[in-house]
Amino acid sequence: MSPEIRELAELDDLRQLADLFAVVWGRSGEPPISSDLLKALAHSGNYISGAYSEGRLIGGLVGWLGGGPPAGLHMHSHILGVLPDREARGLGFELKQHQRRWCLSRGITSMEWTTDPLVRRNMYFNLSKLGAVAPKYLVNFYGEMRDGINTGDESDRLLIAWRLDSQAAEAAASGRPNELDVQKLRGWGSGEIVSVGHGGEPVARASSARVLICQVPEDIVALRHSDPGLAREWRLAVRDALRGSLDRGYEITGATRSGWYVLENQ
Repeated sequence: MSPEIRELAELDDLRQLADLFAVVWGRSGEPPISSDLLKALAHSGNYISGAYSEGRLIGGLVGWLGGGPPAGLHMHSHILGVLPDREARGLGFELKQHQRRWCLSRGITSMEWTTDPLVRRNMYFNLSKLGAVAPKYLVNFYGEMRDGINTGDESDRLLIAWRLDSQAAEAAASGRPNELDVQKLRGWGSGEIVSVGHGGEPVARASSARVLICQVPEDIVALRHSDPGLAREWRLAVRDALRGSLDRGYEITGATRSGWYVLENQ
């Protein structure tokens, strides 16, 4: 049976959600967002949801409304957390689609959030599975973070922008994401600006090809624990490659399952 996703507003439910986030982020007793703040967000009409399997909370998503003239309102989707349970497979996608429908029913057509550019599963999820784009690279956006996922690294982030009524978002919601093939991209003359070397190190190259591809390590979270120095090398290499390419007029237009960003010079 599929998990049940519903909006949360009661304090007991919000306390459970805060505790779940603490577990997911490795911050026992110190959740990344507190239940009192969640209560204030819910009370003021923002988006908070929880996903339940047989009555047990296994995931949740929090966002709030921001922006204003001239661009209009948008949803800032701040935190999504899912327990590593069997029942939770695919739940991140279902939570985002629930949030998307919530926004569209209120006339809100754009959503933004940030993501660590080195986390491979997130890049594919955001840019291909959901059909979003990444227009900005933000250096050390949150400053030092002390949770079990980010500790020891600078908090660089990509800004993710999701046009909720776009053709890409509609196709993704229908189970037809834009699947990119890195071998085909190579065959079409794309330029590799970062790739994984024989020893797991980042290998950077310059390229002025119309299409660029940039690889990230398989598991940056594990690498931060096993080899912090190498993780730092990856942070700097991908920062220089993506930020530099965006500054030169490229756009990040997608990502592959195998851990490659795809950038195009429009």
